[in-house]
Amino acid sequence: MAEADTDTDQLGCTNRAVWAVLGLFWNRGERRLRALWRLALAMVLFGVLSVAIGTAFQVLAIRSIVLTTLAPTMAEPSASVVLRVLSLLVTAIGTTLAVWIGTRFLDRRPLADLGVGVDRGWWLDFGFGLALGAALMTAIFLVELAAGWITVTSFFPSPLGAGVGTELFAAVVLFLAVGIYEELAFRGYLLTNAAEGLTGVPLLTPRRAIGLATVLTAGLFGAVHANNPNATLLSTMNIASAGIFLAAGYVLSGDLAIPIGLHITWNLVQGTIFGFPVSGTAFGTSVIRVRQSGPPVLTGGTFGPEAGLLGLSAMVLGTIAIAAWVRARYGTIGLYKGIAVPELRWR
Repeated sequence: MAEADTDTDQLGCTNRAVWAVLGLFWNRGERRLRALWRLALAMVLFGVLSVAIGTAFQVLAIRSIVLTTLAPTMAEPSASVVLRVLSLLVTAIGTTLAVWIGTRFLDRRPLADLGVGVDRGWWLDFGFGLALGAALMTAIFLVELAAGWITVTSFFPSPLGAGVGTELFAAVVLFLAVGIYEELAFRGYLLTNAAEGLTGVPLLTPRRAIGLATVLTAGLFGAVHANNPNATLLSTMNIASAGIFLAAGYVLSGDLAIPIGLHITWNLVQGTIFGFPVSGTAFGTSVIRVRQSGPPVLTGGTFGPEAGLLGLSAMVLGTIAIAAWVRARYGTIGLYKGIAVPELRWR
């Protein structure tokens, strides 16, 4: 009898040891992988899907078909813009699919849990984000114009040919795609999973976990842009600050409506309306043609306003405006704790 009890105790100890090891990877209560491994697998999935989609574009000769179709109306600069958009669409499609698959099968949550539960209120916040992005970039332009750092050389592209229309349309598509897939990936998927993973760490309440996750993903956002053309240490730091600025609408409201709208018009007005470089890239065609001077530490120089103190000031003002909007819309303000508490499809 004593021997049987000893065997049972040993088996129990073995089971506890096995589950202790498995517990590093598997959350028994939530019946899914822990956040660190979900994020790692999502990154692998993104790489695989991007390569697969890029290969599909080549096999189907989509690039050649598009260029052949547009060739009669398209000059070389237009072709360059279109190819840039096609390249970005591969990234956008790969990222969006990776987020959807990761959300459904790794996270076991509805996609709406990432802040894309579209309803009337969501569209209202989205409209505010669109207006805010446009207003902030317009303010930057007017300040530089008043300071004499900008000279307007022409209004509207000249000549107004079909190629110019193609360039402008391609730029709009590009900035729509960037605003959607970057917010879905960085603020939606990465920030949410990081906040969930950090919740439960000693001294980290859900709201503290959200704050730390916001800082960590903002740092990653800056690092991803560190290799952009004309990037500097200041531009990288400012882009990281932009990650916090863009996250404000999500962590305060629980929806991605404000960040998506804000991201779209910040880039669109910056590059397509006023002709500023966007994160180091100049797109050539814009509604207003300008010649820029002034101290790069203020204007951002060849990287664009994000790399200057004017851009950083606009982000601070924008964050205050977002906080005021959320307070007016929801009657209160604070970090939305639901970001760190998953709504799983089953437990």
